[in-house]
Amino acid sequence: MKNPLEDINKAFESKTRLEIMSVLMVNDEIDFNSLKELLGLTDGNLASHTRALENLGYIVSTKRFVGRKPQTTYSKTPLGEKAFKDHLMALEAFIRQNL
Repeated sequence: MKNPLEDINKAFESKTRLEIMSVLMVNDEIDFNSLKELLGLTDGNLASHTRALENLGYIVSTKRFVGRKPQTTYSKTPLGEKAFKDHLMALEAFIRQNL
């Protein structure tokens, strides 16, 4: 029997990355400051985790100006949505197997 933990996505072993993807699964997009406040992160911490997810192709960032202020928003990609759902299914399979 295959071990469901083999399908766990290492990108989501980080609590912060798991939280970011969870937020993006229920929101089409969210801006940097709102995400930072929601998760209680520092600028640098959030930036490093979103950059890692972006490098994997799981999220995309959009930079624009609102008035004269720069604003960065994030959204999930189809690849990121699939990877996250697969990760959750692997966790569920592991839990069911061990009940």
